[in-house]
Amino acid sequence: MKILILNGSPRPKGHTAAMVNAFKNAAEAAGHQVDVVNVCGKDIKGCLACEYCHGEGHGECAQKDEMQDIYALLKEANMLILASPIYYHGISGQLKCAIDRFYSALYPKAPKSLKKVAMFLSSGDGNMYAGAKFSYDGDFLGYLGLEGMGIFTNHDPDVMEKIAKMAAAL
Repeated sequence: MKILILNGSPRPKGHTAAMVNAFKNAAEAAGHQVDVVNVCGKDIKGCLACEYCHGEGHGECAQKDEMQDIYALLKEANMLILASPIYYHGISGQLKCAIDRFYSALYPKAPKSLKKVAMFLSSGDGNMYAGAKFSYDGDFLGYLGLEGMGIFTNHDPDVMEKIAKMAAAL
């Protein structure tokens, strides 16, 4: 299975990175291919809502930045993992820019290869996940119809073991 992880945390040694690494190690040990993109280190601009992608662009975004690398990985991915710290009740702005740019690649539907999604979230407060969960449920499970593999947070007991178990069971 080809798995794409979009890590929206600017902290290379924080809780989000630890969850990403736990998954990556277990998934690779089980024979899966895992690509991790640290979106905070990428030049990804926000969507312009120009509609080029749905007109003369035929699904291609008018902006030519480092989002092109993600589009290439997304076309081949069987599973998408969104990993982010919580900022103001939602995912980080850097990850939100990347997800907004999915408009050209995932509208009106996801590539046929993309079947599963999961989310890794970290926060200083265990009651701050509602906004990110709303997006996961509505955008990825509801609208795109992907199979949800779970939302994992740094407040879940034994979260690293749960993530590794999920990865190994794919």
